[in-house]
Amino acid sequence: MWAELGPLIPRVVNTHPRGGGRKRVPARQVMTAIFFVLRTGCQWNALNATGLCSSTTAHRRFQEWVRAGVFKRFWGLGLQLYEECRGIDWEWLSMDGAMSKAPLGGEKDGAESHRPGQKRGQAQHAGRRAGRACGAGGGGG
Repeated sequence: MWAELGPLIPRVVNTHPRGGGRKRVPARQVMTAIFFVLRTGCQWNALNATGLCSSTTAHRRFQEWVRAGVFKRFWGLGLQLYEECRGIDWEWLSMDGAMSKAPLGGEKDGAESHRPGQKRGQAQHAGRRAGRACGAGGGGG
């Protein structure tokens, strides 16, 4: 797999302005760490305990390679190789997705809440009606 993936990774000669600093962790080692995170679903910081490479190195390189289109090209190459080897059954395809707002997610930009009688940052008790103080009004509900 590395024979196919290695050439897709952009070459970096030296990132330190004065030529010093630590040697860059080899791309293959970092890619192993990235695949570990993607495969296991662990958090980036869990990489520190594996000895593969530091979590900051792996995450920084992951972001660099995403911007450079490495994973997109690798995915395309994988599809191409699978098509040549086994053939993709284009007759049977499925796609699923959901795009919706969280029902009580609120606004990100600090806009007022959509629930009346609630101040910003104030949680509302599940059994309380909006806009009514406890005991005010009459009648139970």
